Amino acid sequence: MGTLIILAILALVVLGFNNPLWWFAGAALLYLHFRYGRTGQGTTGSSSPRGPSGPAGSAGPSARGDNDYRAYRQRRDQQARWERRYRRERPWMTRQKRN
Repeated sequence: MGTLIILAILALVVLGFNNPLWWFAGAALLYLHFRYGRTGQGTTGSSSPRGPSGPAGSAGPSARGDNDYRAYRQRRDQQARWERRYRRERPWMTRQKRN
């Protein structure tokens, strides 16, 4: 997806040689891509999550790291549950060939 955005920005820059309005469109697309498209969360300014690691003012990188790790664990556990369910429901698909 990022490749398509970059190609669109380059196309707008090339079109901007005839009409500067296209350059502004390319700059706006580039801004939106870096602001929202790369992480999907926006900036980490005042809207950063506050964890149980202390008062609201002390939630720094460690609280964010804790939340990231917790989200990673949830995704990993969910994937493991899906894989176990798949193996349980389709034993003929996961059976290994024996020589």
